[in-house]
Amino acid sequence: MKVDIETPRDWSRRLTITVPAERVEQERRQVASHFAKRVRMPGFRKGKVPSSVVQKQYGQDIEAQTIERMVNTAYREALRQEGFNPISQASVEDVHYHSGEELSFKVEFEVRPEISLDRLGGFAVKRPPARVGDEEVDRVIDRLREENASWSPLESGRPAEKDRVKVEITPATEEGAERPQPREYEVVLGAGEILDEIDQAIRTLDVGQEGEFTIQLPASAGETEGEEEHRIHLRLLSAERAELPAADDALAQRLGDFDSLETLRARVTEDLAAEAEREADREARRQLMGEILEANPFEVPPSLVEQYLDGLLQAPADADPQELEQAKQQARPAAEYAVRRMLVIERVAELENLHATEQDVDARVQEIAASNDMDPAEVRRQLVKSGRLQALASDLTERRVFDYLKSLSTIEEGNEQ
Repeated sequence: MKVDIETPRDWSRRLTITVPAERVEQERRQVASHFAKRVRMPGFRKGKVPSSVVQKQYGQDIEAQTIERMVNTAYREALRQEGFNPISQASVEDVHYHSGEELSFKVEFEVRPEISLDRLGGFAVKRPPARVGDEEVDRVIDRLREENASWSPLESGRPAEKDRVKVEITPATEEGAERPQPREYEVVLGAGEILDEIDQAIRTLDVGQEGEFTIQLPASAGETEGEEEHRIHLRLLSAERAELPAADDALAQRLGDFDSLETLRARVTEDLAAEAEREADREARRQLMGEILEANPFEVPPSLVEQYLDGLLQAPADADPQELEQAKQQARPAAEYAVRRMLVIERVAELENLHATEQDVDARVQEIAASNDMDPAEVRRQLVKSGRLQALASDLTERRVFDYLKSLSTIEEGNEQ
């Protein structure tokens, strides 16, 4: 069997495969024999129909099946012979075959590109400062107070910002017309859980009161822009007002192993500082990868971008095709960037032998177990069950790759303001 290889792009291969006539004829005889054993024809016992009769009756079917089987077999053999590992479905074209002659066809598929990374270092990247101030700590403490608030019914009067209300919303109808079934909602006013106009309308009602309001809603499906007026009927069923606990030692003790507010603030500050450091690292990595990608441009296989988009969007089976395609187009630039980033990390890990080892994974599992007071075996079992063990290994590889890349460039620390 002869295989000629073309490289239309870095990420695609086109094979021209030629199968000798005698091999095709051998396959055709096997197919014809299979037909002869299965066919039933008047005057002949099953499996005893002469081959000449079978050929006359089913010749076209025999030839079609011979070509299909020979193409599939030859394609798989060519992949093994040439060492290709396709990442997409192959497309077959230009199939040429006449009885008694050799079979030839072309097949094209995508492969992972062999990326040439000519420049990986010598960049100057500014890592932003990882600052944590009293304001950030105060916001977390305030959120903890809100999460631990007690709610008291508002017996009368109008609700206000941050009050929790139950409200019935019904489309308004003409006088005498049957009103649709109302729908009940529970929301916190001012939290962005409902449209601002509805939020403001609720605040004009006393508890137990109802009324009709005109609001502006986005135009109906099919409209490209603008808004439409709608009449709705609101009934304020109940309202509650939050009573926030004081920011004191008692609150700290309710929240966990903290003996004072000062201890709680210290833990919050520590957690915020750790997250600020991680965010600064992510920004430095983002800048560094941007420099590397700009210095080493390459095309990405469309199939990898499609796989990434499918995983990102996770559209249901009944999703509207037009809406799905629109969503894909909007997300495609980010997907292409993500795939380029992934391919660079994989290539650097391969070139510099930076892939995480089993020992690295075990050590990380031990860390997770220790920080959560769990048995390491149980942590590993949960990671395997959730499919996260491989992701953990990939994350460790990425860290090692970026440690290497950062060593080749200058990472400047941002100045505190």
